[in-house]
Amino acid sequence: MKIAIIEDEYLASSYLKSILEQQDIFEISDITVLKSIKEAVTFFSENRIDLAFMDIHLGDGKSLEIFEKTIVSCPVIFITAYDSYAISVFKHFTIDYLLKPFEEQELLEALQKFKKIKDSFNSDSTLQSLVAIENPESSKIQRHFLVNHGYKLISINESEITYFAATGKHLFIYTKSGHSYLYNNTLTDIINSLDSFRFFKINRKYIVNRNCIKEVIKHSNQKVELILTVPAVESDPILISKKEINNFKNWLDQ
Repeated sequence: MKIAIIEDEYLASSYLKSILEQQDIFEISDITVLKSIKEAVTFFSENRIDLAFMDIHLGDGKSLEIFEKTIVSCPVIFITAYDSYAISVFKHFTIDYLLKPFEEQELLEALQKFKKIKDSFNSDSTLQSLVAIENPESSKIQRHFLVNHGYKLISINESEITYFAATGKHLFIYTKSGHSYLYNNTLTDIINSLDSFRFFKINRKYIVNRNCIKEVIKHSNQKVELILTVPAVESDPILISKKEINNFKNWLDQ
C-alpha cells in the first residue's frame, strides 16, 4: 500500500511516518511526505496512492486548494486542530480525522476504520467535507420561518411552503394549506438562506418550491410560464425572468 503525508511540520510528519512504518494493520510499500499545496498538487497529478494523511493548514494555504487544483481519488485521513463543529462534519461524511496532538492508538484506530470503508469510499465526500469546514455559514440553511398569526407565533417548516411572493414592499409566505403570512424579509435576502435544491427565484416577485410546480409551459425561448399546484398571488401568468430561464431548466434537471 502507498501512502502520502501532506504536513509542513517536520516533527509531526516524522512522528506520523514512524508509527505507520511500525504498525501491522497494512503492509506499506511507500510513504511520501509532501510539505506544501504545490508539492501535493504535482504529486497527485502524477501518482495514484491508497491513502493520504492531510493537515488542514499548510504553510502556503489550506488543503481545500489541493482538491480544487487536482483530483484526489484516495481516502483522506485529516489532521486537524479544528473544534467540535469541524469534527462533526468529518463524522457526517464518514471520513476520519486525527486531532492534534494525537496518540499512536488514535492513528491505529483510524487505520482500522479505513480498512473497513476503503472499498466503498466516495471521493466526492472528501471535497464536500472541506467545503463545509472552510465555509461553515454555507451549511446553515434556514428550515423554519417564524411568523405572526393574530396573537400567536407560528413556526412554518420549509416543506409546508409553496412559494414566497413579494407584493409592494412586503414579503408573504404561502403554504400548502392555502394560508399566507407576512414575513419580515425580502426576496433578495431570503433566497440566500433557502435550500437551493428545493427553492428557486424565478423573477423579482416569486421564489417557488419545486414541489408546487404543476406545469412548465414554453411559449417561446424567451417566454416560459409556470402553472402552480396552488393559486398564485396574482391573476397574471407567472413568467420566469428571461435571464433565469436557462438556470431554471438546470435547476429542474437536478
